[in-house]
Amino acid sequence: MLNRVTDDTHKLLIDGLRVAAVSGRSFETLNPATGEILARVAEADAADVDAAVRSARAAFEGAWGHMKASERGALLLRLADLIRRDEDELVRLESLDSGKPVSAIRRQDLPAVIDTLTYYAGMADKINGQVIPARPDALTYTVREPLGVVGAIIPWNFPLMIGMWKIAPALACGCTVVLKPAEITPLTALRIGELALEAGFPAGVLNVVPGFGKVAGQALVDHPDVDKVTFTGSPVVGRQILHGAAGNLKRVTLELGGKSANIIFPDADIDAAVKAAGAGIFFNTGQVCSAGSRILVHHSIHDEVVERLAARAQSTRIGDPLESSTGMGPLVSEVQMKRVLDYIQVGRKEGATLVTGGSRRGDTGYFVEPTVFAGVRHEMRISQEEIFGPVAAVIPFQDDEDALRIANGTVYSLAAGVWTGDIGRAHRFTRRLKAGTVWVNTYGPTDIRLPWGGARDSGFGREHGDAAIENFTEPKVVWINTGR
Repeated sequence: MLNRVTDDTHKLLIDGLRVAAVSGRSFETLNPATGEILARVAEADAADVDAAVRSARAAFEGAWGHMKASERGALLLRLADLIRRDEDELVRLESLDSGKPVSAIRRQDLPAVIDTLTYYAGMADKINGQVIPARPDALTYTVREPLGVVGAIIPWNFPLMIGMWKIAPALACGCTVVLKPAEITPLTALRIGELALEAGFPAGVLNVVPGFGKVAGQALVDHPDVDKVTFTGSPVVGRQILHGAAGNLKRVTLELGGKSANIIFPDADIDAAVKAAGAGIFFNTGQVCSAGSRILVHHSIHDEVVERLAARAQSTRIGDPLESSTGMGPLVSEVQMKRVLDYIQVGRKEGATLVTGGSRRGDTGYFVEPTVFAGVRHEMRISQEEIFGPVAAVIPFQDDEDALRIANGTVYSLAAGVWTGDIGRAHRFTRRLKAGTVWVNTYGPTDIRLPWGGARDSGFGREHGDAAIENFTEPKVVWINTGR
């Protein structure tokens, strides 16, 4: 369990073994709460990715590919048991590597990881085809077969949870996985790989290759023996993945950015709306793709909502993410901290009113104060561009049509929220909002049983539920001539 600077080098996990990178190179991962070196990690490049893909292919064609579906499900349940056993270690490791408060990881991330594993463990032997009576002289039916080798590229904001969103359904379907975690948060991915081996997964079923996106990530996307790429991250990288995947026309699922609107009407429960709005932008230090970063407020209650939201921001406890009482930890890196501070300056220059926050907190670690801008205009950059930090832009609107114009007026369409006591308005907005998920009188909950994803610059395809089974399988038609 890491809680100090260490000279240990955490090796790659390929073909069931912890191995050094072929090049011998490694990189540092830092504790964002202190800026200190947390560990050194082997740096995968194209040679290591190739070894991992070859191992995944061999497992897919070998022991894993011939295993009964129920046995795959049993292994997933065993992995869930091991994660429960090592919960304290995983919570601490995730917090040290990402800066997430331990309370949030214990309350949300770890339960979601276990729920995902147990859900898809139950799905493993229930992936069914159809009998389709196409004509009387034939028995025609479909079966769903695993795609093969999956390249899974995950971001740094929810390493454990998003990693499992990809690993569990892929393995349940019978695929094998080469996982590339973000280079700034690789440690829990490597630990999950070790636990999978302990659970009894055959070598090569889950390989973990930390490295940099432009090298290891690109090698995984370009590799001709990878059948599917599933990626969560930025729209810029998503477009690059599409180009790389064109080489062998591999299947791609992209879950990208967001600039989600959280709309508050005067007839809403204002206390509940403001509480949820604060959580919607300050949770995980605003590093959430579906963060409610644009808070659209009817002009008649704009000042009241701003005042209450500012009070919530000011009462948020910022500090050591290892302390259970901490409400908000640091941003994940110095680069991300500078990006967020730059956007705060942009908001000031554009003429938005800085109500509270707006500065770095302390000179150790990458902490930024919860920030609230009021009187934001729709065309401002802080209204249009994804900041990925604890920065709320409160935008007044005049009426329903104005709210819809503003809410739908970005390149993103991942999520949205509506707060109203008018059931008719709620239904109209859920129909007209361009978003993959619309929350009514709540904001932010997700469930592995419900499809998740967006469109436009928020990506395409859906994760979770039955949609994930479709992501990792291919239908095959069987036609048997039965005679006349």
